[in-house]
Amino acid sequence: MTMELDMNWDGNPNIVLGIKTLVGVSLPVQVKNIGFTGVFRLIFRPLVDEFPCFGAVSVSLREKKKLDFTLKVVGGDISAIPGLSDAIEETIRDAVEDSITWPVRKVIPILPGDYSDLELKPVGMLEVKLVQAKNLTNKDLVGKSDPFAKMFIRPLREKTQRSKTINNDLNPIWNEHFEFVVEDASTQHLVVRIYDDEGVQASELIGCAQIRLCELEPGKVKDVWLKLVKDLEIQRDNKNRGEVHLELLYVPFGAGNNGIVNPFASSSMTSLERVLKNDTTDEENATSRKRKDVIVRGVLSVTVISAEEIPIQDMMGKADPYVVLSMKKSGAKSKTRVVNDSLNPVWNQTFDFVVEDGLHDMLVLEVWDHDTFGKDYIGRCILTLTRVIMEEEYKDWFPLDESKSGKIQLHLKWMAQSIYRDS
Repeated sequence: MTMELDMNWDGNPNIVLGIKTLVGVSLPVQVKNIGFTGVFRLIFRPLVDEFPCFGAVSVSLREKKKLDFTLKVVGGDISAIPGLSDAIEETIRDAVEDSITWPVRKVIPILPGDYSDLELKPVGMLEVKLVQAKNLTNKDLVGKSDPFAKMFIRPLREKTQRSKTINNDLNPIWNEHFEFVVEDASTQHLVVRIYDDEGVQASELIGCAQIRLCELEPGKVKDVWLKLVKDLEIQRDNKNRGEVHLELLYVPFGAGNNGIVNPFASSSMTSLERVLKNDTTDEENATSRKRKDVIVRGVLSVTVISAEEIPIQDMMGKADPYVVLSMKKSGAKSKTRVVNDSLNPVWNQTFDFVVEDGLHDMLVLEVWDHDTFGKDYIGRCILTLTRVIMEEEYKDWFPLDESKSGKIQLHLKWMAQSIYRDS
C-alpha cells in the first residue's frame, strides 16, 4: 500500500557546519531559516494479518518542490570569499536531497521481522563515455574557459565522477569512461554539470543537463547530445550554453543470461590465451582476470563516400573540398583527393587504420578547402568507435561541427582482435 502526502516545514534550527576550503582555511558556517516543501511517499509493506496489518513503513521524498535556507559565517561575512556561498549551498542541497529522495528510503520496522528486502539495492551498472562538448559559453574575460565535467546519479561526493580539465577550449574533447551504480532505472537520472576551472577559486558553472535512465534500452549504446541549461528545475533559460556529447550503456545485473553484452567490460579469453594459460587453475585464472583490462584491438576501415551542402568558400560560389582523417590516440593520418568546384563532393575512397585500443580511441575527420596558396578550414566530425565495434559495420550521415552547414557520409567497418594488458 502506497500513500503520498504534501508536507510543508519551516524552522530555524541551530546548525553549524565546519567547512574546509581548498586553501586549507576552516570556516564555521551557520545554516538557518530552513524552509521545505515536498511530496513524501509512504509505502506500507509487507501486508500481514496482525494489527496494524503491515510490517514496516518505507519513507522517501518523491518530489521536492522547494528547499530554502540561509548561510552565515560565524563571526564573518560569507560573501567576502568569492564563490564560497554558492559552492556550500550546492553541496548542502545535494546532500540533503540525496539522503531522502527516491529511490533512497528510510525503512521503519513496525512489527518484528527481517525487512532487508525493502532496503535500497543496486540493480545494474551505467557505463558513460564523456565524449566532448561544443559551443560552450565563455566564462573568462581573458582567453577561453577551462572546462571540466562532473557527473552523478546520486549527488554525494563519493558517488560523483570528475573529468580532467581541458585548458582554454570551448569545444573540449575528453573521451573518458566512467561507471555508475544504478539502484532504480525507472526513476533515476544521470546529471552532467560542466564547469569552468578557476584554480583555487570556486569553479563557475557553465551549464548542466540530465537524461532519464528509463530512456535507455538495456544492453544498447545510446549516443546523445544534451543541451546545457542554467538550472534543471527552472526551464526558462533560452541562452545558448553549449551541448555535451555522451555515449550511455545500461547493463542490468544478470544481463549476460539474456544475451546482453557490455563492450566496456572484459570479454572471454581467446583460444590462444587459454592454451598459454592451461597450466593454471580456474580460480587462478579468475584472480588473474581481475587484474586485466580488455583492449579492443583491430582494423578500422573507413570509406569517405560523399558530402553535401558544403558552405561556399570562394568568389565563384564553389569550394575545392578534401578530408583529412586521423586517429586521435595513435596520430595516424590519411587524406582524400581534392574534388574541385563542388559543394556536394563525391570521393568513395577507403582508408584502413590499425587501432590498438578501440574503446579509447577516436576518429577525427576534418574537411578543408584547397587553395593555390593555402587551405581553409570548413568543419569537422568526431566519432568514437563504440558503435562500429558493437555493430561491426554501418553507413550513416554525420553533420559537420564548427561549420555553417554540411554533412558527410561514411561507411565504417571493424575487424576486431581482443587482447589483454595488466592493470
